[in-house]
Amino acid sequence: MNKNLKWIGALLLAALAIAAVVPLAPMAAAAESAASTMTVTAVGKKDTQPPALTKDDIQLYQGKEKVQVADWKRGETLFLAILIDDSLESTVASQWNDLKAFLMAQPQNTYIAVAYARNGSAMVAQDFTKDHALAAKALRIPLGNAGAFTSPYLAIQDWEKRWPDSGERKSIILFSSGIDYFRGSFDPVDPDLDTTISHAQKQNINIWTIYVPDAGHVGRREFRVFNAQSNLSRLSEETGAESYYLGFGMPVTLKPYFDEIQMHLNNQYLLSFVGNGGKKGKFERVRVVTEAPNVEFLVPSEVFLPAVQ
Repeated sequence: MNKNLKWIGALLLAALAIAAVVPLAPMAAAAESAASTMTVTAVGKKDTQPPALTKDDIQLYQGKEKVQVADWKRGETLFLAILIDDSLESTVASQWNDLKAFLMAQPQNTYIAVAYARNGSAMVAQDFTKDHALAAKALRIPLGNAGAFTSPYLAIQDWEKRWPDSGERKSIILFSSGIDYFRGSFDPVDPDLDTTISHAQKQNINIWTIYVPDAGHVGRREFRVFNAQSNLSRLSEETGAESYYLGFGMPVTLKPYFDEIQMHLNNQYLLSFVGNGGKKGKFERVRVVTEAPNVEFLVPSEVFLPAVQ
């Protein structure tokens, strides 16, 4: 009888142990599925070269709550897209030699694509390739007035749908006045701006914007230009990048912009953490800080937390 009781007791203990362990598997899978990754750009004081940073140098906050950093690594592979608004004045093409030099100087592990924003769509002239010379050949003179019925924001959304799904860094360099001819650009905030930002945040895409005037007279009206530049600034800032412009005119050279963007691309990290996105997923504001001296970060204003089933 004692032996039977011991045997039954052992079986019960084994069953309880299995019951305790089995639920951990789906919980672990759910936690893994809730991992979010964002690109963090380290910036040195007065745009100097920042020091190399390790996971121990970083602190992540979601609201006021400190969150554990699951992974922190140097960004190696980059998908870099050049998007040129076809409504720009043709003189911008005089800057393409500096742009070509910028593309040719990219590391071998950078995939480059070139497209033109026209009629609310991204017309791809060269898909992502490691052949940087091939990508540089896709640069041409913008159509000017012939491409005026365009929206840089709808073009970005259109192109994002066709991007490769990878956990690597992604960046767009947008050359545009920021004026949305498709919608009319009558409102201070473009109606497609928030959607464009949220799509980019969800796909972890940094959008660097360079203001270039349009060819037509409509694009020279100060009220429209001011609002358009504000929209471009928001687009860059909230996707973890920067916006470049010098008044309402064309800068003598864009090379200083390319040099600064290159420094930023050379100092990017991929930060991963686990968050609770609920049943549908959600956006959350996060902060990345460090005690390393003279270093600050460019990060998206919000990060998308995937749904946890």
